[in-house]
Amino acid sequence: MKIGFIGFGKLGQPCGEKIAEKGHNVFFYDTSNDIEYNPDTTWRLDTIKDLVTGKDIVFVAVPTPHHPDYDGKAPTHHLPPKDFSYDTVVDVIKEANENMVPSQLLVLISTVLPGTVRERIAPLVTKTRFVYNPYLIAMGTVAWDMVNPEMVMIGTEDGSETGDAKELREFYETIMENDPRYVIGTWDECECIKVFYNTFISAKIGLVNMIQDVAQRQGNIDVDVVTTALRDSTQRIMGPSYMKAGMGDGGACHPRDNIALRYMAEKLDLGYDLFDGIMKARDKQAKNMAIEVLRHGERVFFTSDSYKPGVPYTNGSYSILVQYYIEESGGRVVGEHDLPDVIFRVHETDDIPVINTAKVVFDPWRTFKSEEYTVIQYGKTR
Repeated sequence: MKIGFIGFGKLGQPCGEKIAEKGHNVFFYDTSNDIEYNPDTTWRLDTIKDLVTGKDIVFVAVPTPHHPDYDGKAPTHHLPPKDFSYDTVVDVIKEANENMVPSQLLVLISTVLPGTVRERIAPLVTKTRFVYNPYLIAMGTVAWDMVNPEMVMIGTEDGSETGDAKELREFYETIMENDPRYVIGTWDECECIKVFYNTFISAKIGLVNMIQDVAQRQGNIDVDVVTTALRDSTQRIMGPSYMKAGMGDGGACHPRDNIALRYMAEKLDLGYDLFDGIMKARDKQAKNMAIEVLRHGERVFFTSDSYKPGVPYTNGSYSILVQYYIEESGGRVVGEHDLPDVIFRVHETDDIPVINTAKVVFDPWRTFKSEEYTVIQYGKTR
């Protein structure tokens, strides 16, 4: 195939050269004159128009930078929140679109925040077809990561697995060295996967390095003993457990331990408090859920007060926390005796905690089905 790359820098060049190695014809355009490339396997063109003309797939691999103050070489936590800069992406997409036709595929691989493609990029693409396809790569191993990815994310307007997504997947199957899983979703879902994948890593590193700080300040702790024990805990920590969004953390241990670690961080004078943000998020997420429940009626019945399906305990119950915010926000939590119009009960072990008396079942876990009630699957907005 004839493949074009707009942007042949830290991301585009290793990826383009790897694609050429696999037998495809790779052409590139870049504004820098300092690029060293192999003219026997990749060809440089002088304009974006020349680059896109006649290509099967055109990849846009230009930077979406922050201001230099945000690059991490100096403290950033005191700076105001700031989005990426999309100026270069917008300019490139506009020019590429003007010179492409419907038989071609324009693919953006640069990192953008959720909603950016739908709001700012896709409206610019009127003359060709468009896919959002961010890469999971690390500097130093870009070429290897490109053909041995953990997953390939392909985003289309409606998440369709046919058409454009199918064409791009078939192309990737000609170059992959492993057998990656393909995650095909909406533009917005793939934007989310990319940025939250990266920030999961940041959060993990921050937590592990907090253990290091505690070991240094507390004494009598070998950080590697602690982190190795956690690393090898594959039932819950290093595995798929707790990776389904729904009701928040609860029980007699988890919220309490977070609060206690806030105290310890202050006592040891670590100078930061990771767990303040965690507890604020837990409270705010419960309030957000309560407000959404109340959009469907003011009288609400919870099938269970327990913190976890299948157990009777209410210690640290997230269900009760949501109930607190229901009433704080002007709603009323009612009992079974207040619901003569409820025709059936949702079994408690299904962990569907909310039935609204307006014949609405509010399902935080997105597992309940009913032909009689309106079911609100919280978090599913596609």
